[in-house]
Amino acid sequence: MAEPRQEVSFLDRPIARLCALGVALLMVAVLGIMHRDDLFPPEAAVPAADDPVARCLAERAADIDGMVEEGTITAAQADLFKSRAEALCQSQVGNSSGPPLPPQ
Repeated sequence: MAEPRQEVSFLDRPIARLCALGVALLMVAVLGIMHRDDLFPPEAAVPAADDPVARCLAERAADIDGMVEEGTITAAQADLFKSRAEALCQSQVGNSSGPPLPPQ
């Protein structure tokens, strides 16, 4: 006597596994698109040689490096001063790339 054929669930069929593989590949692609800048960082913009902010930063950085060589300040202080010099040059020379200043 022949055994009755059992109904196979859709989730146990090969087509269901192909669908799951397709969804997984789609999600990997979506995550890759969302994090493309993290995976492949864009090239850093190089400031122009005649950029007044870059010239101001170069002058300030040279002064700060001179103070480090003289022993007037430490390397940690030099990093802090250089970050402050960047804000100073942006405010003095203009062309700020930061957020706009609040209304006075």
